[in-house]
Amino acid sequence: MSPLASRWSTLGTAACLLLGCACPLARAAHPPALASGPEPRAARSVSEVYPRVIDSVALVVVSDRGREPRSGRLAGSSAVGSGVLISADGRVMTAAHLVHTADVIEVYFSGGEPVTATVISSDPMADVALLRLARVPAEARPARLADSDQVAVGDEVFVVGAPLGISHTLTVGHLGARRAPEAVSGLSTAELFQTDAVINPGNSGGPMFDMRGEVIGIVSHVLSQSGGFEGLGFAVTANAARELLLERDPFWSGVASVVLEGRMAEIFNLPQAQGLLVQRVARGSPVERLGLRGGDLRATIGQRELLVGGDVILAVQGIEVERGSMARIRERLSRLEPGEPIVLRILRRGEVLELRQRQVDTQAGGGSS
Repeated sequence: MSPLASRWSTLGTAACLLLGCACPLARAAHPPALASGPEPRAARSVSEVYPRVIDSVALVVVSDRGREPRSGRLAGSSAVGSGVLISADGRVMTAAHLVHTADVIEVYFSGGEPVTATVISSDPMADVALLRLARVPAEARPARLADSDQVAVGDEVFVVGAPLGISHTLTVGHLGARRAPEAVSGLSTAELFQTDAVINPGNSGGPMFDMRGEVIGIVSHVLSQSGGFEGLGFAVTANAARELLLERDPFWSGVASVVLEGRMAEIFNLPQAQGLLVQRVARGSPVERLGLRGGDLRATIGQRELLVGGDVILAVQGIEVERGSMARIRERLSRLEPGEPIVLRILRRGEVLELRQRQVDTQAGGGSS
């Protein structure tokens, strides 16, 4: 898990442009078969419940493709986080900031063998994503998603993940608060649990369990001076993750972008008041198939660090990018009919172009090797 500031600057406030809608382009054909069976009995201690859940927790390793090693050019990068298997058919919940623009995703369960995964859906503004495994390892066991509305402040909870890359590590704490959407510095559009359980880089996307061994949240981020464990940890509640990923099934585009407006719009010679500067495009993602290009050169403009050299999105489905247009764009994308083309108007090297492509196989995913 990257420090809070870098994580949110990477996603940008406009990252939900092509992300948070129920678009059929990246919709799974069938909902996941969630773990079922008799209700587990309440455990008396963490040491008793931990062995029952360990085989559902995954180490998630992501990487971006390398680029030409010229001075200042973007180099390949990698990151480590966590995830949790929530269905017998290989669906894994994790954090969107970990996997949203990843080119390669590998998942490791307790057996230690890597399994490739693809992104099914992603909601960066809520920081939750759903992966599909290429296959389910024999040792992996799906966890049960709890009804997080039944969790109370003060309840004992524990987190299992890969802090600092050390997999299947357990930390214990209590539920410190329940936070409404956008209540924590406006950093999330989903309900959050606050906890004092130790959370470090690498815990992102991992499960927060109750004392019955049910998943009550998906670890998102920390608020601290250093980005480490001495601050407050936050997890998206299980009910919010369930609604966003399994019921709404948001569109995964594989693009991260930032808003250009005002002086920044002038610097980039935009032909309109606002646009979206594309930062990264995941390999195999819908927007890459569309031909959208991300940045490949790091630059500091004022106080902002950006990747430049990529496309600027000017309009989506004929709706111009401007203040107040994001909701209309998401609503329009949610109404795409099967076979209806996705159309982007972009600025590329001073020239305004149109990118158009009919929807492709809805089962095709990005982030694979």
